[in-house]
Amino acid sequence: MRSYIPVMFRPARTFLTSLVVCTLLALPAFAGGGKQVVVELFTSHGCSSCPPADAFLTELAKRDDVIALSFHVDYWNYIGWKDPFSSPEATARQRAYGRTLKKRYVYTPQIVVDGRAETVGSNRSMVSSLIMMAAAAQKIEIDVTHNKDGSADIRVPGALPGGARKGELWIGFYDAAVKTQIRAGENRGETITNANIVRSYKRIGAWDGKALDIHVDLKARGSAGRDGCVIILQSARSGPILGAASFPLPGGNS
Repeated sequence: MRSYIPVMFRPARTFLTSLVVCTLLALPAFAGGGKQVVVELFTSHGCSSCPPADAFLTELAKRDDVIALSFHVDYWNYIGWKDPFSSPEATARQRAYGRTLKKRYVYTPQIVVDGRAETVGSNRSMVSSLIMMAAAAQKIEIDVTHNKDGSADIRVPGALPGGARKGELWIGFYDAAVKTQIRAGENRGETITNANIVRSYKRIGAWDGKALDIHVDLKARGSAGRDGCVIILQSARSGPILGAASFPLPGGNS
């Protein structure tokens, strides 16, 4: 686990040497499995209601059937504590979901499940129900081969019968586990642990329903120092998620 403390940083911990060696030698292929559900938590260190949702997402991140991601919004930064992981991009993504899901306002903590439905991030029973429903939806399996040179080959198959035939392909890099001591604001004095904090998220291509192969230089895209990578095929920027895959990055800091 890596910790963030203002002014002072603790040394990063690396993967076990054997894991790194195996990853580099095996050139593994990672697949979405066709059933993984993407759970996005919109949260902030400046939100006193968020820590329970942060803890819940940490639990979800351990599940094999879920890709759990934390997006830290920036609109609570004015109340005494600037979330070091917040970004206007995260806020823009949440607001785009708000328009798609016909919400009159955005809030934290909010969880969006597979781009299809949303609820309060600490509502465990509702989130669990939404995950079950999303898992039953038809999904496109994305295959990823992580190469020794720090690149990745991504393959999106053709459209499934009766399924979507148009989408956008996105790549994100995240920090697996970060502990932060909060020194001001609504959570002053608390130590918060966040899982899978998305540090960058960018569009890398369009999918027209036909098989798509993309070669990506992960280092050039911003993988340095990050713990993991996620590939998401989504119907437009804030529509239903059609398929996803995630994998650890050797040399990360988790």
